[in-house]
Amino acid sequence: MAVRVYVPFTRDGLARALSAGRIDAPFLAHAVTESLVAAWPEGDDEELEYAAMAAAAHASWELRAAEDVPRRYVLAGDVAAVTPVDSDDPTLVSVDAELPWSRVASVHADLADIGEDDLDDADLAWHATQEIAGLVS
Repeated sequence: MAVRVYVPFTRDGLARALSAGRIDAPFLAHAVTESLVAAWPEGDDEELEYAAMAAAAHASWELRAAEDVPRRYVLAGDVAAVTPVDSDDPTLVSVDAELPWSRVASVHADLADIGEDDLDDADLAWHATQEIAGLVS
């Protein structure tokens, strides 16, 4: 059974992954883990997936350098297996196999530049894989 992972990116990092047609292993991502379910037993599948994506969105913001576009980018894709990372973040996982572009489901991104004060209030917009090139150009 495939595991949905949420991979944080900067715009330039996402452009490189698009150009390569894959995400090379190993890489860190966020996913619904046993630790997340244990920490939030009343969460349903949708809420747990949203929590993993939100953690990836936060990580995307943290990846930015001063010269990067002030937007968050999160790629959603499916992998065969993940390894939980010992961390304060119960969604953090390591992926030990490459993620080919054919296994990418979507990208979630801010529609406009945001500031740090907007992070909790700004939802990411869903984009189909065919729209990714336009997001990074």
